[in-house]
Amino acid sequence: MSTLDWIVMLGALLGIVAYGVWKTRHINTVQSYLLGDNDLPWWTIGLSVMATQASAITFLSTPGQAYEDGMRFAQFYFGLPVAMVILCVFVLPYYYRLKVYTAYEYLEGRFDLKTRTLTAILFLIQRGLAAGLTIYAPAIILSTILGWSLNWTILFIGLMVIVYTVAGGTKAVSMTQKQQMVIILSGMFIAAMILVFKLPEQVSFGDAVGVAGKMGKLNVVDFTFDLSNRYTFWSGMLGGVFLFLSYFGTDQSQVSRYLGGKSLTESRLGLMFNGILKVPMQFLILFVGILVFMFFQFQQPPIHFNSANLQKLEGTEYEAQLEGLKSQHNTLFLQQQQEVAYMIGAIRQENEAAIEESKERVRELHRIDNELREEVKGLILKADPVAKTRDTDYVFITFVMNYLPIGLVGLLLAVIFSAAMSSTSSELNALATTTIVDIYRRSIVRTKSDRHYLRASKFFTLFWGIVAMAFAATAGLFENLIQAVNIIGSLFYGTILGIFMVAFFMKKVGARAVFIAALIAEALVLMIYWLSSHDTWFLVGDSWYLFKIAYLWLNLIGCVLVMGFAGLLHVVWRE
Repeated sequence: MSTLDWIVMLGALLGIVAYGVWKTRHINTVQSYLLGDNDLPWWTIGLSVMATQASAITFLSTPGQAYEDGMRFAQFYFGLPVAMVILCVFVLPYYYRLKVYTAYEYLEGRFDLKTRTLTAILFLIQRGLAAGLTIYAPAIILSTILGWSLNWTILFIGLMVIVYTVAGGTKAVSMTQKQQMVIILSGMFIAAMILVFKLPEQVSFGDAVGVAGKMGKLNVVDFTFDLSNRYTFWSGMLGGVFLFLSYFGTDQSQVSRYLGGKSLTESRLGLMFNGILKVPMQFLILFVGILVFMFFQFQQPPIHFNSANLQKLEGTEYEAQLEGLKSQHNTLFLQQQQEVAYMIGAIRQENEAAIEESKERVRELHRIDNELREEVKGLILKADPVAKTRDTDYVFITFVMNYLPIGLVGLLLAVIFSAAMSSTSSELNALATTTIVDIYRRSIVRTKSDRHYLRASKFFTLFWGIVAMAFAATAGLFENLIQAVNIIGSLFYGTILGIFMVAFFMKKVGARAVFIAALIAEALVLMIYWLSSHDTWFLVGDSWYLFKIAYLWLNLIGCVLVMGFAGLLHVVWRE
């Protein structure tokens, strides 16, 4: 990177940290530290809610998801506006009326202490893991690209977040997330514009979109009802709605964002702002991935996007084979480039027969290209059997580092670091708040001064920051980073949401029934995920069937199981 890029990146990041510490220097009560001063306007709430969800994984992994699989991932967010409306109407009034610090306080009044504690512990487990992943995911990619040590990169991200989160609590998180979202949205918009301008002179934006559509990359909506398919309209509108209801309605990292609002109206407006703007934002990020795909139809892409993996083959017996595969890849790219140019001509002439012929030839060239890439991955695994060969998470950062002008490289890296900081700071603040309010002050140390709990809140923020960095230092990559975070959430969110749904809508069900139902439901969700991820076959009659349920459905399944078992146990025990 150039000196200017370093100045831009470090200037943006250190400026955010300094701003957060300065703006919250007068916070001296535990209520201000954990809830803020209840003075946040709706637009700050909306940006803070968006920034909390938009981790660095979003900006590293989502463009790669689109590069490989097209726009199907957008369906994941279709249920978000519906979930926001439901939360604004039914859930927010409860929280404001009870003046709670955390979402889980409500459960003790509705049920009992053990139900509140169980739900808080489920949250601490899943969010503690997710916090480590939101540090690890960008760290492993950025360390590879920048040539830094992985552990030093983890330490760099973690310490920046810890400094202002420990200093200012929830208000520091919300205040800094405004600046982070400005940097994030500006950076992604600039990246999209540069991608358009970097298309060849003879290729218009319309030509690029037309080719992407013909190549199946703009396949936004799939109405197929298939439980094994991760991204369909139905998984987004059913599984996705339940995931977002649980995430935004019961996850303290989000609840604390809007409980700091000036009023119920401001918090509702903030959530609706998120519901309206989040879907277009995801479309933009996915479309950036489509533009990167089209850019590499005219610019030679690497045969493997993770350059660190290719370096493992240097000086080995496999290096000659790699060079041979690279030569085939280069020849194939020239053929593909000519075929895409031919397709553009056919599209301009609206010659459907020629378009179909061209699509078949391009599809065949892509098939051969994928075979070459798989051979390279095989060589990498021979050189290093534990190497992670999936490289789609490196697609966007490869474009950023190799093709952006000086200065903008630093800006886009600041986008990625800012996103890591924004989501991680929210998680650490929520983990500390839940630990203090629902565990420490409620059940362990109950009669200390406000000053004691303020110090304890800062200590637990630091503690969870260290835990997140420790987990990040020992974590391993999932199949895809953006999926990894959602998988971890889906394992627990359904059960947590089910407890709250019973609390809100099944007024006669008591504490014992919902507590046992939650334990049974969580065990079944974990079992379903294990069976689905281990290619388990079941014999039904004379036929064998593969047990496969996509992770998004676990949110719906967990919620329904809790409600069903709670209702059944209530009838049996007649509470």
